Amino acid sequence: MSNTQNLKGKKIAILATNGFEQSELIQPRDKFIEQGAEVDVLSIDDQTTIKAWDEDNWGKEINVDKQVTSVNPQDYDALVLPGGQINPDVLRTNEDAVAFIKSANSAASIKAIGAICHGPWLLVESGLAKGATLTSFPSIQTDLKNAGATWVDEEVVTHSKLVTSRNPDDIPAFVSKISELVAQ
Repeated sequence: MSNTQNLKGKKIAILATNGFEQSELIQPRDKFIEQGAEVDVLSIDDQTTIKAWDEDNWGKEINVDKQVTSVNPQDYDALVLPGGQINPDVLRTNEDAVAFIKSANSAASIKAIGAICHGPWLLVESGLAKGATLTSFPSIQTDLKNAGATWVDEEVVTHSKLVTSRNPDDIPAFVSKISELVAQ
């Protein structure tokens, strides 16, 4: 992953809960920080730590910085939605998480909403998939199509402020595109 953008002074929120795909949260978070951004891991239900899913077993536990109910999307320049099967499935049933994503899409300060792997399920639930061209982990392409999206099999897809990718192999392109939008 290239470290080409200067994100000094920029704030990025990553919304996750237990079961996030480890690489899809930790690698982007670390790359955004390397580029100078301030990154907050947001979660739900007063969680102070959340546990990753790492390929086929439980992974690292990471600290939660803030609760999604205690922050305003307008305080951020980007929102990132990591995948894994468990994480977005839990978040899409949480009214506060879905409301935050909808508000982030409306916030003028938010330059990018990134969703990777199963993360685009949250774009479906928040109504952002309709009319958008998106990618995702292949197993949820039917869900995206049924929500009115055009699904494509590409490393990274940008539609307005939405940035989507398929899997951990796409993380370099995913981070690069979000960084590019935020740096503008």
